[in-house]
Amino acid sequence: MLSLDFLDDVRRMNKRQLYYQVLNFGMIVSSALMIWKGLMVITGSESPIVVVLSGSMEPAFHRGDLLFLTNRVEDPIRVGEIVVFRIEGREIPIVHRVLKIHEKQNGHIKFLTKGDNNAVDDRGLYKQGQHWLEKKDVVGRARGFYQENRSVENRNFLFLILEL
Repeated sequence: MLSLDFLDDVRRMNKRQLYYQVLNFGMIVSSALMIWKGLMVITGSESPIVVVLSGSMEPAFHRGDLLFLTNRVEDPIRVGEIVVFRIEGREIPIVHRVLKIHEKQNGHIKFLTKGDNNAVDDRGLYKQGQHWLEKKDVVGRARGFYQENRSVENRNFLFLILEL
């Protein structure tokens, strides 16, 4: 059994080796956290990388694809753009395309989204009484993606596109 073998290895280590292993593990975890926080600052998004969880955006994106997000305040939201948004009362963000934009005279923008593979817009997903999303709902906007090649001949080829 794996867990018993691991415990046997730990018991055989002297204190210095054990401290070294714990220190290495701590450095790996802290490095990953620093990289994540750095990406958050650079992209302006609370979640700079997200995983597509459903088939609602097929054929553009499939389950398991990674999206690279930015959320710069100065960039206007445009029709056709892919946004990741959070709805009040739901923990998991949604990846969909902007379908319509409604701009008021004061410059305040609201927009409607829809999954490429869905028959209707997302008004049924929004909280009750909400018909449009606002900029505050956006986690980020897709600027690139990473997906495995889905061809049968070449399953190990990886695909990455970034739009800067």
